[in-house]
Amino acid sequence: MPLTSPIRPYDPRWPQEYAKEEARLRPVFGSALVEIHHVGSTAVPELAAKGEIDILAVITLAGAIKDWTQSLEELGYRRGGDLSDGHHFFKRDVAGLRAHKLHICREGHAQIDRMLLFREHLREHPVDRMRYQELKLKLERDNTGGIQEYLAAKEPFISKILSGLA
Repeated sequence: MPLTSPIRPYDPRWPQEYAKEEARLRPVFGSALVEIHHVGSTAVPELAAKGEIDILAVITLAGAIKDWTQSLEELGYRRGGDLSDGHHFFKRDVAGLRAHKLHICREGHAQIDRMLLFREHLREHPVDRMRYQELKLKLERDNTGGIQEYLAAKEPFISKILSGLA
């Protein structure tokens, strides 16, 4: 079963695509936005990825997801399921392919540090970056259950890296 997008070699245009999308998203959150980051594999130079720009928006505890849903829909995003309490997910397709994934996390949520630490580790450790790339390509080749199978199979590698950083 295919993933949401095929994995392809790193594209140096991904940071610019992120910057454009960040500029579109910032006004949606207004003063509730604490910070916004490019995360995920497209944020790691030289790492093959699905070409889906992952964005992490950190919001204040006073912010409410219902306040932004309509504005996000107007920008082409649709609501995904909450990934955990305080971690909301939206996705945006362009020309039938997933283009952007938006993670909205409340300030202090554990997933914020997790995403940022893993991104930085891969940027700074080429051996782990290549091991992760090889794993992703293997999982894509062997995948029969779709994106959830792929994500679950990557998790042990991610957890092992992050446990060494604690």
